[in-house]
Amino acid sequence: MTGSTKGTVNTGLAKTMMPVPDPHPDVFDTGWPLRVADIDRNGRLRFDASTRHIQDIGQDHLRQLGFEDTHPAWIVRRTMIDLIKPIEFPDLLRLRRWCSGTSNRWCEMRVRIDGRKGGLVESEAFWININRETQGPSRIADDFLAGLRRTTDVDRLRWKPYLKAGSREDALEIREYPVRVADIDLFDHMNNAVYWTVVEDYLYTHPELLAQPLRVTIEHDAPVALGDKLEIISHTHPPGSTDKFGPELTDRTVTTLTYAVGEETKAVACLFTL
Repeated sequence: MTGSTKGTVNTGLAKTMMPVPDPHPDVFDTGWPLRVADIDRNGRLRFDASTRHIQDIGQDHLRQLGFEDTHPAWIVRRTMIDLIKPIEFPDLLRLRRWCSGTSNRWCEMRVRIDGRKGGLVESEAFWININRETQGPSRIADDFLAGLRRTTDVDRLRWKPYLKAGSREDALEIREYPVRVADIDLFDHMNNAVYWTVVEDYLYTHPELLAQPLRVTIEHDAPVALGDKLEIISHTHPPGSTDKFGPELTDRTVTTLTYAVGEETKAVACLFTL
């Protein structure tokens, strides 16, 4: 779902992502090869690998802007990824990153990933600037903020959750998802990209979802730590019962995956075809 306005139209799960302002001097433009570790058995760029690329270009962009030392720590609250057309191995990736919305302590950053053979992945992530000592949101420096705002007119960005956790009582499936040592990052939490391996597991048993463009959104409520007994609670909502996800989605099936440790919700994922 793409649009033509300068800012991002916020309409919840069916929101319109800001199109790439290309050419634009403040769009960070880079690329690298699609690697073997990024793909599934059919050669498709996986969602978890796409998320690692989104993190990697974010770090490279921060360094290019000159703020890697002053703003080194960020956490993602929500990531929305549109798989428009699969990117398949072998290929070269072109990645472009720019800001689509700002506030004093967080921002939304768009990343577009193009394959040279026509594959396309669009994404938007809600990033919070973190103070490493307090572990809380920290103000973005004025000069950094001024640079981010050169690609957007959204300067009063607020957090609004799009998803709610599914209950255990009416779940289609509840399964344990082991947390490994290799899943933990420098915040001592399960890294953002690892959450997307759950999506890949689900798509393995529901490959029909990959037959057309697909939107997947993950919202993070609380961190997952090493030693947590993480469980994935699955729900499928048929057409006609999905108005709670937004009026634009009443005509399609919506799947939710709730990441839970005991009674505490850690994250929620949502999948539907575009």
